[in-house]
Amino acid sequence: MSLPFLLVTFSQERAARLLVNYLNSQGIGAQYCLQSGEHGVQLLNESDREQASSIAGEFVQSPQDAKYQQAAWDNGQTVRLSRGQSGISFTGIWQQLHGIPVTTSVLVTCLVIYLLAMVGVFWPYKILVIEPIAELMQNHQWWRLIGPALIHFSALHIVFNLLWWWTLGGQLERRLGKMTLITLFLLSALLSNVGQLMVSGEHFGGLSGVVYALVGCVWWLGWLRPAWGLMIPKPMVGFLLVWLVVGYADILWVSMANTAHTVGLVSGCAFAFVLSRFAGKTASSLDN
Repeated sequence: MSLPFLLVTFSQERAARLLVNYLNSQGIGAQYCLQSGEHGVQLLNESDREQASSIAGEFVQSPQDAKYQQAAWDNGQTVRLSRGQSGISFTGIWQQLHGIPVTTSVLVTCLVIYLLAMVGVFWPYKILVIEPIAELMQNHQWWRLIGPALIHFSALHIVFNLLWWWTLGGQLERRLGKMTLITLFLLSALLSNVGQLMVSGEHFGGLSGVVYALVGCVWWLGWLRPAWGLMIPKPMVGFLLVWLVVGYADILWVSMANTAHTVGLVSGCAFAFVLSRFAGKTASSLDN
């Protein structure tokens, strides 16, 4: 018998145990495991990998399907979250922060820059704001092409962006590793910022171009590689796409970086496509 093979991981124990029960009910040997703070599903025989990957993909798309709970009942098991997973604990919060260092670092950086501005300290804005390409060619301050992603101009602006960043960036980092998230962050920030600069000039800022890249990436990977365990609910995708269209209609009370949003979304989808083509069959093949 081959060594246990990690099929997929989840952020919640209940999801992992439901999938384990269902795989066992289908004659596929599987077991629950806890790995690096994630709740995993291991195959006992790698020969079952192809069939199990297909089942895992279906599970990720429709985890509420009654057949998964039925399998747990048939096995005489009650699937619940452990007591330690309910409520709020500082230990649990620290473990989450420590487990996604890139997501946490960007979030904290954005918060610090914004809070400094609230007390009258604006030098981070001055060194991060983008400048015309002609000026950058002279002063070589190329970090300014990334810088606007870290600055925000209102409480609503930063809260909206950081909630999406925490949710989707954290999910991507847990599943595919910190280097994948770093690459997507830098690529999408660069492309969306340059695109917005070319179309509307240098007066803009915010993480929303990167957020739209995350939306596109997680959305497409959930479709192209469902066994990787990445997903974003379709209503959320629909909301953000409508928000994108409304931005172009220019009927909102705020100025929208429409080009940055669009370029970010397209770059995220493209990134997911390339990743799905050249990476291994499972998310575990993308090492940190």
